[in-house]
Amino acid sequence: MNSRTGKDPFVHPALFYRDDAAYLAGTVPFVLDGLAEDEPVAVAVPGDRLRLLRRELGAAAERVRLLDMTEAGRNPGRIIPGVLMAFADRFPTGRVRIIGEPIWASRTEEEYPACVQHEALINLAFRGRPVTVLCPYDAVNLDSGVLADAHATHPVVVHDGRETASAAYAPERGIAAGNRPLPAPAGAAALDFDEDDLPGARYFAVSVAGGFGLAGMPLDDFALAVAELTTNSVLHGGGRGTVRVWCQDGRVYCQVEDAGRLDDPLAGRLARRPEQIGGRGLLVVNQVSELVRTHTAGTGTTVRFRVPL
Repeated sequence: MNSRTGKDPFVHPALFYRDDAAYLAGTVPFVLDGLAEDEPVAVAVPGDRLRLLRRELGAAAERVRLLDMTEAGRNPGRIIPGVLMAFADRFPTGRVRIIGEPIWASRTEEEYPACVQHEALINLAFRGRPVTVLCPYDAVNLDSGVLADAHATHPVVVHDGRETASAAYAPERGIAAGNRPLPAPAGAAALDFDEDDLPGARYFAVSVAGGFGLAGMPLDDFALAVAELTTNSVLHGGGRGTVRVWCQDGRVYCQVEDAGRLDDPLAGRLARRPEQIGGRGLLVVNQVSELVRTHTAGTGTTVRFRVPL
């Protein structure tokens, strides 16, 4: 699979499959061809797909980095820095091949906007790099809207073994889909804060979360994410903000709102070099959260994250 758009060495095809046979026909040769060319290969797909591929690859699977995407990429905002870039950056020369399947049938409506945004942002994150990221899509169990979005976020599509340029390619649509206004939480505990109230805002959020039963390392992760977001509000969001905390469906949510604007769509998705100062706040939040959603507009920015009880 060598199709490229223009002169960009980055390749990002969507593979549409209808059954196990089609899945294997589209993925196994991709892996084996990479290994034959001594190219590093990683596979990050849901567990059932991972087991299927492992069996079919046999001994060759030992030469492939294998990850269960339902764990490594549960939070779509973690996939670029923690899965794709983490692997590709280990091999700075030559082509790298990755199979990444971030969308499966049990993904929720709450999670999906972050998924399609992730697929669109891959094109920005890897622009100019000799990396191929093949993204399988279950054409039977995913609805037509998801499949249409895949045509918009992937410059190349593969149907029935035929590879063509996507006539609907428009990644800005996927980025915009992930920047939807977030529905107002019902019954959330809320506190306004400014620079002088930062410790109090963090204590408030952690106390409310602890009251819902969050404890141990998950509570520590929650506290870290709250600290990063409230600090960002003071430094970059007009010096003040509002923090809200609530519990819903066995998860604790936190939302921080301020008057700032998030102009970089890749904020929180790229690892920072050791010598770089700052810029790690959203990256940290992505790393410790099960899901992160953001909405930014001229009136301000809202960041919402959740952790499971």
